[in-house]
Amino acid sequence: MIKWRARAWSVAPLALVLLASGCEESPDAREEPSAAPSSTSVARVCARPAPGPERAPAGAVTVDPAVVGDLAAKTASSPPDTTFWLRPGAHRLEPDRYAQVVPKEGNTYLGAPGAVLDGRRTNQYAFGGEAPDVTLRHLTVRGFVAPHNEGVVNHDSADGWVIEHATIRNNSGAGLMAGARQQVRASCLRDNGQYGMNAYQAGDGIRDLVVEGNEITGNNTGDWERRRPGCGCTGGVKFWAVDGADIRGNWVHDNRGTGLWADNNNNDFRIEDNVLEANDGAALMYETSYNAVIRNNVIRRNNWAEGRKNADRGDDFPYAAVYVSESGGEPRIPARTDKIEIYRNVLEDNWSGITLWENADRFCNSPANTSTGECTLLVPDTDRCERPAIATAPLYADCRWKTQRVDIHDNRFVLDPSVVECTEACGRMAVLANYGTYPDWSPYKGRRVAEAITGKQHNRWHGNTYRGPWSFVAGDQGRVLDFVQWQGMPYRQDTGSTLDPRAGG
Repeated sequence: MIKWRARAWSVAPLALVLLASGCEESPDAREEPSAAPSSTSVARVCARPAPGPERAPAGAVTVDPAVVGDLAAKTASSPPDTTFWLRPGAHRLEPDRYAQVVPKEGNTYLGAPGAVLDGRRTNQYAFGGEAPDVTLRHLTVRGFVAPHNEGVVNHDSADGWVIEHATIRNNSGAGLMAGARQQVRASCLRDNGQYGMNAYQAGDGIRDLVVEGNEITGNNTGDWERRRPGCGCTGGVKFWAVDGADIRGNWVHDNRGTGLWADNNNNDFRIEDNVLEANDGAALMYETSYNAVIRNNVIRRNNWAEGRKNADRGDDFPYAAVYVSESGGEPRIPARTDKIEIYRNVLEDNWSGITLWENADRFCNSPANTSTGECTLLVPDTDRCERPAIATAPLYADCRWKTQRVDIHDNRFVLDPSVVECTEACGRMAVLANYGTYPDWSPYKGRRVAEAITGKQHNRWHGNTYRGPWSFVAGDQGRVLDFVQWQGMPYRQDTGSTLDPRAGG
């Protein structure tokens, strides 16, 4: 965990409101999980933002909202490590789309109560440049029009930024970008056009990211998946090639699309004590990534919109609230864990539960790999994954993002079909792959990957509690099992688990 830097002024505590309690300390000491993890809280920071200082701290430069461009001009004329205090009111930049604030190293920006930096749908970026260790506190940033895949605050993904008690809302693109050692705490990321935050940095250098106690809601107002089908470019937060992240105590809700989405060579995530609810798509997607702990989260009423849409068009794929796609534990990649462990979570009235998936045709150097030009962390050189070498060890294994070493235990899965308003498609747990067909030189054709993910890659459910009419998919999407079949040979899943099909309502 990244330690806080010492500052001369006081910092308001994270605005967390207790949601639920009752979890015992040790998962091994009880027969079934309790109703909700004891430490899970919900961050209601959008409705109740913590106010900033009413007076300028000693030595701070005061910024006047009546002077257009005052913040950018005073930033340019002041030395590094300057603190700026923004008076109450709407602060404006010059009326040029590229006008922005370019901080210097160590600068701090503090908003007084009611201080707003308003882009007026004219300016693209609020804060940019490459200066590290910049701090923003108690400031509302709104009305900026960043292009698709770009961001408004920390536009250039500089390192070491701290964003606390901020409100970043009603902007186009991403409200916030991320750099290494960035901390985003107790902030409201709301109603932005693409993402609340886009954790992407050119060169894949993001390390040690902290996202704690934030409310992330209503993002992807631009509905980009409809505008660019299959773009994979929407949601509350998207993480790209982040190595080391602590995502805890956030309230991620009502986003149009996925709530939290880790995509493409992320590693070493801890996702804990969050409330993920009412997102149109999955609550959480962990895709082509490695090594994660997902624990003590409340996950409810997610994936209703996308799950129902796919079911209505006859698609029987088990879309789920937690979707692990071509991701798994890998001991050769340094992290705080060597597996993906999903435990002590409560999943309630989502469109299905947890799906483990591996696309047989998706591997490094395959035309079917949607992460164009990217290879696994085990084989950085894409050109090595070609025939004939890919058909033999070690490349046969290392050129794939494998769904392996996923340990799912001591979770509580509750489903009331009358709440979700579904009959069969919304109550599934799954581990599966497709039949490999492409490209013609692929060494993964046929059922090889399906057999591996189901029985050879150490993916295990155990010690879980199910309430409601759950079914189980194994191997391929056409093989639907009841609980007895799921527990029996050859799958032997959910040892020590219980199911009551009538208890969900």
